Amino acid sequence: MVVNKTTGVIGMLLEFRCSNHKSIKNEITFSMLAGSDDTHEKSLKLHNGMRILRTAVIYGPNGSGKSNFIDALNFCALMVDKSMRFQPGEKVPQSEHKTSEEGDASSYAIQFLKEGIRYAYGFTVQDQEIAEEYLYYFPKGRQVKIFERSGQAVTPGDRYKSSFQQSLNVLKENRLFLACGANFSNVKEVEAAFLFFTRDLVIYDSKKNNWMDYSLNLMRRDPDIKKIFLILMRLLGNQIRDVRIPENQTKRIEAQVVYDQFETDLMTEESDGVKKLFEILCPLIDILSKGRVLICDELETCLHEALIYQIAELFQRTSDRFSAQLIFSTHDTSLLDSNLFRRDQIWFTELNEERATNLYSLMEIRNVRKTENLKNGYILGKYGAIPMRNKNFWEEFEKQIEK
Repeated sequence: MVVNKTTGVIGMLLEFRCSNHKSIKNEITFSMLAGSDDTHEKSLKLHNGMRILRTAVIYGPNGSGKSNFIDALNFCALMVDKSMRFQPGEKVPQSEHKTSEEGDASSYAIQFLKEGIRYAYGFTVQDQEIAEEYLYYFPKGRQVKIFERSGQAVTPGDRYKSSFQQSLNVLKENRLFLACGANFSNVKEVEAAFLFFTRDLVIYDSKKNNWMDYSLNLMRRDPDIKKIFLILMRLLGNQIRDVRIPENQTKRIEAQVVYDQFETDLMTEESDGVKKLFEILCPLIDILSKGRVLICDELETCLHEALIYQIAELFQRTSDRFSAQLIFSTHDTSLLDSNLFRRDQIWFTELNEERATNLYSLMEIRNVRKTENLKNGYILGKYGAIPMRNKNFWEEFEKQIEK
């Protein structure tokens, strides 16, 4: 990868915890810190004694909470980015579990690396207001308080006693203090944490996002991205020689795809599969080169399963100079391959008796061998998180109909 000359750790997700968010009732914990599994060690990012996973995949039946887990992460990022725009009296959106009681808080906590420094940030929402919030960092491996908040009362850390006066003036019950501090102080650690949520976390939903215009603009502006895009397309079996993009895009997205003997109009003559590659490959190159965290719900709705495997490999095998991560949910069992993923990279969601989401990794399941056929184990229900087939389905169906 040669697009961006930036090296080292830019932004990496280490851990995310949340509770009382949609189908998530009790606290769940998701970790990108490697466990005791010693396979694919070369795929890890090593930093200050931490072994960090570059990719993770989440499986589970429909309605088990895969999308809600990603939605909780997206909620955190949106709150950091948008809460400064909330007007006086506007309520913080709170998506509680159906069985939660009045006054139950929703909590969110995240640990991450930014510019090589570990941060811990979290907040709770109660009665549609920010009830608590904190930000710590670990500049030399030891925790340093930047601020703690309870209601409207903010306690700065010792190093920041006089740093937040203007930020306190704009704080409201519906605004995160992290956003206030990033906009109304000069504290570089607060700005770094803010930028992790607004720049480094990239959350993609194929049903909501369309990156085509963004992708073509990237290709037009950056010859290196275009070069890598064309190389990847050829490696994926698409013999495209060039792409011609007008300088000024109109409301209609325009691009000519150049082959050896003819040209096609991208939007009217190319297949949906080729258009999807145009839409997603350039942002992927950008994310890889800039060390960002891509989180995607049901990646197979965007791309063929073989391409998803190769994209996961691309993140896994990226040079150690880079720190990009890929976290995605899927139903595609062909990716359950011990040649691709370690056991601590594979996660499952399932509903318990309260119809609340449980989240756990394959590492937490006993007696799973390193060389086990993971696809067969999952389909057979060995790891849970899969709707089991009822062998007597038709017999029971007919009995119910006849009643």
